[in-house]
Amino acid sequence: MDMNKAFLETAEKQFLYYKQLGERAMEQLETDQLFQTWNEDTNSIAVIVKHLWGNMRSRWTDVLTTDGEKPWRERDAEFVGDFHTREELLAKWEEGWDCLLGALRSFTPDHMSQIIYIRNEGHTIMEAIMRQLAHYPYHVGQIVHTAKMLKETSWDSLSIPRNGSNTYNEGKFLKPKTRKHFTEDELK
Repeated sequence: MDMNKAFLETAEKQFLYYKQLGERAMEQLETDQLFQTWNEDTNSIAVIVKHLWGNMRSRWTDVLTTDGEKPWRERDAEFVGDFHTREELLAKWEEGWDCLLGALRSFTPDHMSQIIYIRNEGHTIMEAIMRQLAHYPYHVGQIVHTAKMLKETSWDSLSIPRNGSNTYNEGKFLKPKTRKHFTEDELK
C-alpha cells in the first residue's frame, strides 16, 4: 500500500477516535455541566467545542487554495461562551468535524507534499494534518478531563477501567493477533 494512502487512512481513524471520545464524554453530562467553568481563566466544554469548531472551519475550508487562518475567523470570540443549548453545541461540533473530515477525504496520496499555508507559514499537507492531530486531541483531552471532574455520578470509562488492565489484557492476549480495521461506517 502506498505510504501516503496509509497515512491518510490512519489520520482519519485517529481523528474519528478522538471525535468519538469527546462525544462519549459529553454524553455523560447534564446539559448545564457543558457550560460550567471554575473561574474566569478556565474554559467550559462548550467554549472548547466552540474553539475546535472555529479552528476546524478555518483550517480546512478551501485548504488547498486559501490560508488556514481565514480573514473571517474571529479566534478571540471562540473563547466567549455564547452557546446556550446542547443542540447548538453538538451542531457546531459536527460542523467542525465534517469540515475537517471532508477535507481529509478529498486528499489523494499525491497531495501529501503539497504546500499549504497557516498564518502565512508553509506546511505540507502531511505536516498540517500532523499539526492538527496534536491540537485536536489536546482539546478533546481537556473535554474528557473536565467531564470527569463535573460528573456527579459514576464515570463510564472511555477506555480501560481503573484496575481493569489485567482483565483487559488477558482478553486481548487470548485472541489471535489482529490489526484493527474500521468499517466504512466507522470511517464516515
